[in-house]
Amino acid sequence: MKKFMNTAETMVAESLDGFVRAHEEFVVFGADRKFVRRRHLIPGKVAIISGGGAGHEPMHIGFVGRGMLDAACVGHIFTSPTPDQIVGAIEEADTGAGCLLVVKNYDGDVMNFEMAAEMASSRHKIEMVIVSDDIETARTQDGRGRRGVAGTVIVERLLGAAAEKGMALPALKALAGDLSPRVRSMGVALTGVTVPHTQRSTFALGPSEIEMGVGIHGEPGHEREPFSSADAIITHLSETVFKEVAPVADKALLFVNGLGGTPPAELYLAYNTAHRFMTDHGLRIVRSLVGPYATSLDMQGLSVTLAILSEEELLLWDSPVATAALRWGC
Repeated sequence: MKKFMNTAETMVAESLDGFVRAHEEFVVFGADRKFVRRRHLIPGKVAIISGGGAGHEPMHIGFVGRGMLDAACVGHIFTSPTPDQIVGAIEEADTGAGCLLVVKNYDGDVMNFEMAAEMASSRHKIEMVIVSDDIETARTQDGRGRRGVAGTVIVERLLGAAAEKGMALPALKALAGDLSPRVRSMGVALTGVTVPHTQRSTFALGPSEIEMGVGIHGEPGHEREPFSSADAIITHLSETVFKEVAPVADKALLFVNGLGGTPPAELYLAYNTAHRFMTDHGLRIVRSLVGPYATSLDMQGLSVTLAILSEEELLLWDSPVATAALRWGC
């Protein structure tokens, strides 16, 4: 295995050092370097805080800044941040209006964010929202519900924009609850993930195989299928997410997300196929996002996310955002 790293043990810390140095106009390290926070916190604004394991960059650190997150906590590769990291972020980012914790639906993330919220609840007003946009895990019926994957980017953007406009904590919690059933994602991979600590791939595929329904921690999906044309693969993803949310309304945001090892040319080809499918089925794609925003280290794969948005939510999406990974209107 060849990677641009010194040691597996120091990779995350050294990467975070580089990120903060590269984007110091937006971010600084928090106390004891336990988290990354917005350089200029806004007094009286609800703090939007998220986080998760490293390996998903630019999610979540790349979304810290104006119009999105106020702080992000980073664990080791594919490992949840610890409760003390999250408590530190709450203590520093809360400027008087409370904190909304945005958590992907993974057992470790949910457990540690819940623990941190309980630890800090005597000093801070805290609410938590769980992102669960992945269609794949709804099939398992194991009681855990859907995973939080690429749709987390859309949720963080809309909640961050609403908080920037002064929305109060209860209203932000309600906005997240209303949005949740209208955001769905599904992923596919051509390769597994090479994890630095183990130096092995999370799953192996033959030259004529794909993995349908993968997660962002290198988890295998629900089915190994024969490799086929891009149109066939992307149409299957598009049809699956369309059936979940399309009847709600006719305006949508279409997001094709790269999982780390897929070049832009392939992502745009996939977007073209997904867009054609959606419009052929009567859905108006009025906003789009294409790129590697919620990655899985070096996985060669992608996901399709469909979000049905109201006029008010579209205005939130369009409002100014200034982060390392998303920037417009500023």
